[in-house]
Amino acid sequence: MSNSTFLNNSLWDRIRAWAVLSPPVLLLGAAYWLSQQVLPLPPAADSSKRHDPDFIVDKFNATTFSLEGKPRFIVAAQKMLHYPDNDSTFLEAPRLTSLPPDSPALYANANKGTVSGKGDEIFLHDEVRLVRAASPTQSELVFSSNYLHVLPDRDLADTDQAVTMVDAHNRINALGMQLDNKARTIKLLAQVNSEHDPVKHAPVKK
Repeated sequence: MSNSTFLNNSLWDRIRAWAVLSPPVLLLGAAYWLSQQVLPLPPAADSSKRHDPDFIVDKFNATTFSLEGKPRFIVAAQKMLHYPDNDSTFLEAPRLTSLPPDSPALYANANKGTVSGKGDEIFLHDEVRLVRAASPTQSELVFSSNYLHVLPDRDLADTDQAVTMVDAHNRINALGMQLDNKARTIKLLAQVNSEHDPVKHAPVKK
């Protein structure tokens, strides 16, 4: 038998062997390919668990109107960011204006603030200044604090931190304050001390 005949017979023997093995091999290969197709996808990141804003507004301004169509409450800010994880709103350099029909106007500003998810509470932080406009019977009042809690619909404002109140003739320091603009009442809660100057801002007689 020639070498070429031996090689040809050997080659055919190998082919026959692979032909016998090929169905199980192909079956295993197909099973592996199928298993790769049905592997579960890696879990996607849950954005609801991250405190990221879903929208940002520069030069934000929103106005609530009374039943008579007049401006009732205005919220403005340099920037507004809304966070979907807790449905809260952050305000950069907020400015609040309350214009009740039968009470003095209120103006408040701070370096930052947040609005509750329902929008019925506003929390002002860092260099807070609240001004109650003068009325025929009361002078302008200016409050300074580092924190103020505002309930716009009820014309209420309060703080549990140090606060300074200044009017035409008085400067009062206290710890904690509650202001009811509808009732025109102010309650200073603790550690109250005051300075009175009867001639301060008094009109000059001609």
